[in-house]
Amino acid sequence: MDLSNAPSRASQEAARLAALRDVDILDTPGEKAFDDIIRLAANALSAACAAISLIDEDRQWFKARHGFDMLETPRDVSFCTHAVAARQVLIVPDASLDARFRDNPFVTCEGGVRFYAGFPLMLRSGHCLGTLCVSDPQPRSGLTPTQHETLRDLALLTSDLIEARQLRRMGDVAVRLVDRMAEAVVVVDGTGHVSYANPGAEALFGLSAGEIIGRDMGAIFASGSRHGPLLPQALAAIDKGVPLMLEGQHADGGTLPIALTLVAHEDGQGRPGFAAILRDNRLRPEGQQGEGHAPSHAFLSSIVTNLPAMLYVKDAQTRHYVMINRVGEALLGDLPEPERRSLRDQGAKIFEREVVRRDGETRHLRSIQMLIDGPDRPDQFILGVTEDVTQSKRNEAEALRLAHHDSLTGLHNRASFTGRLHEMVRDAQAFALLSIDLDRFKAINDQFGHPAGDAVLQQVGAGLQSLMKETDWAARIGGDEFIVMLTGEHLRERAEAMACGIILCMGQPFVTERGVAHTGASVGVVLSPEDGITTKQLRENVDLALYRSKRHGGVCFFNAEMDAAARDRRRLEKDLRAAIDAGELTLAYQPVFAADTLRITSVEALARWTHPERGPISADTFIPIAEESGMIDRLGEQLLHQACRQAQQWPEPLRVAVNLSPLQFISGQLPRTVGEALEVSGLNPDRLQLEVTEGLVIRDVERTFRQLEDLRALGIQVLIDDFGVGYSSLSYFQRFRFDKVKIDKSFISDIATSPVARGIIQAVVGLGQQLGMGVVAEGVETEKQAEILKLCGCTHLQGYLFSRPLPEESLMLMLESRGSPAVRPAPAPPETAATGR
Repeated sequence: MDLSNAPSRASQEAARLAALRDVDILDTPGEKAFDDIIRLAANALSAACAAISLIDEDRQWFKARHGFDMLETPRDVSFCTHAVAARQVLIVPDASLDARFRDNPFVTCEGGVRFYAGFPLMLRSGHCLGTLCVSDPQPRSGLTPTQHETLRDLALLTSDLIEARQLRRMGDVAVRLVDRMAEAVVVVDGTGHVSYANPGAEALFGLSAGEIIGRDMGAIFASGSRHGPLLPQALAAIDKGVPLMLEGQHADGGTLPIALTLVAHEDGQGRPGFAAILRDNRLRPEGQQGEGHAPSHAFLSSIVTNLPAMLYVKDAQTRHYVMINRVGEALLGDLPEPERRSLRDQGAKIFEREVVRRDGETRHLRSIQMLIDGPDRPDQFILGVTEDVTQSKRNEAEALRLAHHDSLTGLHNRASFTGRLHEMVRDAQAFALLSIDLDRFKAINDQFGHPAGDAVLQQVGAGLQSLMKETDWAARIGGDEFIVMLTGEHLRERAEAMACGIILCMGQPFVTERGVAHTGASVGVVLSPEDGITTKQLRENVDLALYRSKRHGGVCFFNAEMDAAARDRRRLEKDLRAAIDAGELTLAYQPVFAADTLRITSVEALARWTHPERGPISADTFIPIAEESGMIDRLGEQLLHQACRQAQQWPEPLRVAVNLSPLQFISGQLPRTVGEALEVSGLNPDRLQLEVTEGLVIRDVERTFRQLEDLRALGIQVLIDDFGVGYSSLSYFQRFRFDKVKIDKSFISDIATSPVARGIIQAVVGLGQQLGMGVVAEGVETEKQAEILKLCGCTHLQGYLFSRPLPEESLMLMLESRGSPAVRPAPAPPETAATGR
């Protein structure tokens, strides 16, 4: 795609700001119509806040707001500026999880924004002024179709109100100008009664406006009774394009000659009336009265010559030009001529056409033509006025292009994709839909900055274009989300070839000014109609295929098993939400033993959920569901309170260790939550241990370590779990001193046969000894493993060899009856054993 002539983003933004200035709405007082819209939006979406947000050069200004008091904010912290830049709806289910907003002060503050939805406010010119938006301090999964439609319709209504407000303001200006004109102006409705009179008319007739308005024309024009009804005379004069000469009736009883310059005007009920400028002919120079009122030939010639539009007269029979002005000479081309009968029957005829000038340049012209009588016969000439609308057409085309294309990549945008998808489903066309998501794109933005990210997206767009044939179609529908649609035959084979080409193309390095970036792509594919006959089915199913692709890599086509798995997952999510609401999840406790004395020093709290129909559900199943559906904060808080409350009843100094999900750190409220759990339960902070994984630290290093320091300040112990898997970095130990490090069980299982596993464990033990950290070996299942781990120097052991996870009652019985139980092998663990989460 050749974008060499596309306007720059800076010029587009300048044009958008100019359009915002033109509507003259910034810093204006509140208006009821806009206030009503945002109250309706807030109520319809059950949102705490709603606003009409207009994005100025360096600020976000609220024309109307609900649920907060700010009049404006800096633009760089505005959610709405992202919707304006994308020119499409922006939905943020949970701002605290979104890299663009999670550090935004309006998100991190107490009661900050979690959910946001904003629809762009688009003018008919194609410029986006801002958004109609709603927000809420509680996260959501998105908008329902009804909510989406409601918010979209309210945004369209808001845009219409803004433009209507501008037109109304322009009308008010026009009225003020007419009120200040020296000439008399009246408006007559379709019944022949005066509906408006300006001060000039008051002076002309010697009457107040109140005395003139409402009168029949015949009451102010003395000639009405002699020449019949005046309204038909006026309308006839308008049709002929000539002034109307009447005698006016002055308040003092005298009459005065008046020339009416007429313009057609429909009244409020659609009836033909007119507006007229009235001139007292007594004040005009001699020779310009009566039928000879026309301006001098020289004056008329000057007007025609300098008219800023093409004016011409042609012979209606020969089609030869009789007269043409200067602009016409410049624009002259082979203009179309409507048929004579059409002109006679329809009056003025308006048409448009592209013509090629003598110098080869193509221009777009808009013409109006009408037949006029000549000295020799009726309908002798064609009078035409032509305007060059080339630039206007270019602006309209560019506005239309911007409305349907992504300004960054030049591909189609989300709105264009939605429309095309609906159209193809409606027409029952067969097609393949490929959903593409870039891998590790957030890391590119974080490492190189957003300008580099934009450069990568531009190259991705160009790469997709290079892979497509003429009938293929592509769109950018989100930050790093793209769509390709294929039509024609052999769709499955072509879709697979296209998807493989995309993965190969996206795997190449992307060169930016900030450095070389590396990403990749996951591709999910659906075929229509095989995989769905509605837009909703197809979009849901391609999302499932993309999700599978992201988990397993490569190209993934949708199949029925995915649909069944998705439905089952949704049911399980619903049941889990109900179980959390009812407080039905419990804890089991697996003891941790001192390696030298084999006494129990602590227990690890493990979440357990027994489904009423399915029985026990593995933590590996329900914990990810809680994380992905936004329930992990509530679940984690429940289990933390439960563990602290129960541990308070145990003999001291037995400690309890609680696992934390990385997502519990995102809100920044974890230290407060832990402090409340300790306060409510009365548990000594020294008896609480929190286990975090290496994956937590890599998500947001600075923010994570700040919260870990806050937790340490409470007096609790912090352990790093599953050490050695995935993200190990010794720099963690420079930033924060963990109390214990837990070696992942994958190393323990191979310790008896693998020198590498034994070497890694010895290295971790040596690190722990140097840094004063305890070392816990988890997943110990045999006597031989336990003996080797003791020889390596592990300070603590945990596993099925010593004890399975136990309900609290069984744990208490173990402590009471056996103190520190003797080492004895336990039965081999079942395949569905919990993982320690």
